[in-house]
Amino acid sequence: MTMGLIEASIGDIELVGGKNASLGEMLKQLTPLGIAVPDGFILTSPAYFRFLSDNGLEDKIKAVLDGADIDNLQVLSTCGRKIRELIQSGSFSNEMEAEILERYEKLIGKECMDTHGVAVRSSATAEDLPDASFAGQQDTYLNIRGKRELLEAIRNCFASLFTDRAISYREAFDFGHFNIGLSVCVQQMVRSDVGVSGVAFSIDTESGFRDAVIINGAYGLGELVVQGTINPDEFIVYKPLLKKGFAAIVEKKLGAKQQKMIYGLANEDRVKVVGTPESDASSFCLSNEQVLQLASWVTIIEDYYTELKGKWCPMDVEWAVDGINGRLYIVQARPETIHSLKASDKIIEYKIESSGLEDQILLRGIAVGDKVASGRVHNLKGVSKDSIHKINFLPGDVMVAEMTDPDWEPIMKKAAAIVTEKGGRTCHAAIVARELGVPAIVGCTQATTLLPTGREVTVCCAEGEIGLVYEGRIAFDKTEYDFSELPQINTPLMMNIGSPDIAFRYANYPAVGVGLAREEFIINNYIKVHPMALLKHKDLEDSELSSYITQLTAGYADEKDYFVEKLSQGIGKIAAAYYPNKVIVRFSDFKTNEYYHMPGGKYFEPAEENPMIGWRGASRYYSEAYKEAFGMECNAIDRVRNKMGLDNVVVMIPFCRTVGELLKVYETMASFGIARGKDGLEVYLMAEVPSNVILADQFAKHIDGFSIGSNDLTQLVLGLDRDSALVAELYNERNDAVKMMISNLITSAKKAGVKVGICGQGPSDYPDFAQFLVEQGIDSISVTPDSLLKTVRAIKQIEDGVMLTVE
Repeated sequence: MTMGLIEASIGDIELVGGKNASLGEMLKQLTPLGIAVPDGFILTSPAYFRFLSDNGLEDKIKAVLDGADIDNLQVLSTCGRKIRELIQSGSFSNEMEAEILERYEKLIGKECMDTHGVAVRSSATAEDLPDASFAGQQDTYLNIRGKRELLEAIRNCFASLFTDRAISYREAFDFGHFNIGLSVCVQQMVRSDVGVSGVAFSIDTESGFRDAVIINGAYGLGELVVQGTINPDEFIVYKPLLKKGFAAIVEKKLGAKQQKMIYGLANEDRVKVVGTPESDASSFCLSNEQVLQLASWVTIIEDYYTELKGKWCPMDVEWAVDGINGRLYIVQARPETIHSLKASDKIIEYKIESSGLEDQILLRGIAVGDKVASGRVHNLKGVSKDSIHKINFLPGDVMVAEMTDPDWEPIMKKAAAIVTEKGGRTCHAAIVARELGVPAIVGCTQATTLLPTGREVTVCCAEGEIGLVYEGRIAFDKTEYDFSELPQINTPLMMNIGSPDIAFRYANYPAVGVGLAREEFIINNYIKVHPMALLKHKDLEDSELSSYITQLTAGYADEKDYFVEKLSQGIGKIAAAYYPNKVIVRFSDFKTNEYYHMPGGKYFEPAEENPMIGWRGASRYYSEAYKEAFGMECNAIDRVRNKMGLDNVVVMIPFCRTVGELLKVYETMASFGIARGKDGLEVYLMAEVPSNVILADQFAKHIDGFSIGSNDLTQLVLGLDRDSALVAELYNERNDAVKMMISNLITSAKKAGVKVGICGQGPSDYPDFAQFLVEQGIDSISVTPDSLLKTVRAIKQIEDGVMLTVE
């Protein structure tokens, strides 16, 4: 009826359940590779069925469920409670009890049984089925001490096979209640109560991007991370380069980590929740070295199970760092069963026309999924799990709550969308929302206060990692694409990626790299302060600004480290999504009026009559007033390419007016450690000033490629301010003068043997403009993700000789 954890293997799912089979497999096979797994012993599923038989429970349970309307939440609650009480009041046979206690004593020692806690984990025999995710449906009990508590915890594990959510789940998937057994693992506890713990996935849980490890963590026991009670720290590591020894951390987000769960004392509850000290809450729970070690282990586990199963097998892992010995442990691992089963060649894209809707945004939070849904709010603040069955929650309502509880899953199935105040991307609400296929926003502060029952809202997760709640029902488009049906074209298409948040989502689009990644978005949305103000705020008499910067840079060595790490991770995430294809990163090109409005910008930006043709682009980089900030951009590029290993990054210099200015930029770059040709670095020039075209043969001697910036080129060729509404009707990138400039540039670039592409919106909006570019022999066209598919079709027509009409 019992066996050592190390005796179990992946072939024993029917005997020990998916979770325990996985733990046993890792303990036996992966411990020699350096992965630490706490030891334990297992009660097999026959022990569970023997317990039911010894107590005559099967017939009693059938009698409770016979004819019951499980879809009625009140009936479901009553049935579940009766069954659990029946199981919890059962008793073990003398033989089984003696066997359990003998194993227990051997595991932790007789003298430690009342003082050293163990973890008691449920493991259902249906957990690893490909068409249903049973993991998490049963319970785990932590810090169990003594014989009486152990036997009670095991009975509670048996009873958890009949929680309301588990009964409802089996009914929904048509699994027989007695076709599923339960195994229990009694496992040594890792002292993460004084350490750190959390979860990790070897797949991006939002996009399904398969080359990333996603890690969520916080101080104390991991239950608060899983439940979504707190907002954890998040780390993303790029697997392919991690395997080659690079420090490929492409994202770090500091969570609030408001509380932590720790062991209770002997006269208290087994565990208790306390506040996290400010010093811990304001710093990352894992060092970069620990992040890389954990990601490496998760990758080893994924590779092992992929080979074992003969197909790709991304993993869902629970981990803990022991605060006493400082060691990392893997405490659970199971296959991920949502994104890994989705077809990668088909996507459904949701799009909401958000321009002009800024005043209707009610709340922001962490987006889960990429869908949009509208509905009537049903606010569940103050509703306990014992009274959830009494709620008249209607199908299509938007569930709003502080956090979700596993017992709420029957009602969550009715929701059009889910919004919670707490939680991260791997919390309970996020996991269930993905499984149900509904949009969710977690970590949405003040949701229960600002979203009363009855309010009509639209929940939008289609705009990147930030989820938005809009007032009212907002119209949106839903389009399905099948990449396998797209035609093959000869002209290489690249992507314009503005935000790192969306990079993984579009990684499987049929593009050959990124033609334009703007640093401005990362600086504005990730760094959130003027670069010079970041460096010089201590010299300013502005305590409010200094306080703001101190909060921003919490968890980093200093202000420069903050900027370099944030920028490098933003660039790195985009580069990772498209590795090893080229990702062309444009150095910052803020205008003075744009920089002025950033926090601290007023101290460093002059007032200009026409910022469009003023102090911008290349002219800032070698200026003494900005050179130090540009140096941080260079440091970030060096970090991405050489520390992270993402050498597919190409840099691009914008708004460079003369060859002399280009050479000054090169001198400045070299002073900060990067140079064209060094470590294979390529440098492109943004061809957007007429002089770039007129002197193309001269510029070509010093660069690796041109990228046409048709927006600025149009305004400078036609002599108009593209920000001015008064002359907007004259702005036309298809004007013959602009097209002549582009044609001349392509001719000159080809003569010089230098690549030339375009990264404007024109080819997407105007098929005849795309036709012109293809006919001129453009080397690549880069478009926004929402235009890529229609541009493919338009270019195919062009290449087939179909003349396109001018609109």
